[in-house]
Amino acid sequence: MNKLIAVIFLFLSMTNAVAQNSDPLPSWQDTGPKKAVIQFVNMVINPGGVDYVEPGNRVAVFDNDGTLWAEQPMYVQLAFALDRLKSLQPEHPEWKNKPFLKALMDNNPDALKKVSHSELIDLMMLTHANISIENFATAVTDWIASARHPKTQQLYTSMVYQPMLELLTYLRENGFKTYIVSGGGVEFMRPWTQAVYGIPPEQVIGSSLQREFVLKDNRPTLMRLSKIQVLNDKAQKPISIEEHIGRRPIAAFGNSDGDLQMLQWVTAGEGARLGLIVHHTDSVREWAYDRDSHVGKLDKALDNATQNGWIIADMKQDWRKVFPFDK
Repeated sequence: MNKLIAVIFLFLSMTNAVAQNSDPLPSWQDTGPKKAVIQFVNMVINPGGVDYVEPGNRVAVFDNDGTLWAEQPMYVQLAFALDRLKSLQPEHPEWKNKPFLKALMDNNPDALKKVSHSELIDLMMLTHANISIENFATAVTDWIASARHPKTQQLYTSMVYQPMLELLTYLRENGFKTYIVSGGGVEFMRPWTQAVYGIPPEQVIGSSLQREFVLKDNRPTLMRLSKIQVLNDKAQKPISIEEHIGRRPIAAFGNSDGDLQMLQWVTAGEGARLGLIVHHTDSVREWAYDRDSHVGKLDKALDNATQNGWIIADMKQDWRKVFPFDK
């Protein structure tokens, strides 16, 4: 009898393990958003179905900040800029003559709230320009390897959303090519997206500075200039997708009004389409914000979601866990 009980227990354990492994999105609750995503994927990969999509046309685009990783209390790239400002300050004593730069370097807690748009652009130029693309990539790589989030003290690369990591893997396992389409700097993201998301540099689309080809010590290089090439936000996102990818994606994922036009353009195409908005509603495990937030404002896109048939993934209700380090 004891042997029979042991065999039954082993069988049940194995059955449970198989069931768990068969779930492609284990960090998602078994609610509407998860079911809709799985249904969509099953539709487009079924060769006999009316919504079948050839693998070459299975393209999915993802915003980064607030969609794939946390963007509160400030964008990660802004945190990088502030740290870089302080590290470069000894070489530029004249920066102390600019009140807003001095306040930032002195860790004035209210300084960022008072920074104007033009001053923010100045900050990004001082910390991101007049450097070769190789040296900038090294600066980003060194910083991202050790920089930690001010609230959780986790590495920024740990502040990624576990449900979205699973979604990226699930889509790729079903023949999708996944791209990042972000307002963040393309050369800030490319050094680490492969390791963190499994997305190679050539599948990252973002804002960029103008570059110039120069011979430095008789060696060809590209220098980042103090002039914006493209600000990849809002209506620019579908334009950038067309320029870089050359085909309309069939799925788009975002979290803010900066993603509105991308969601509209992707889901307006023919055939099966999927649009999903990550709604930040969990003030305990992450942050709760939308319409009035100074970071990742979600207002018009939220109003447009229902009429366009977009899925709203409620972080509090639809995600079992948020970050990989969550229990």
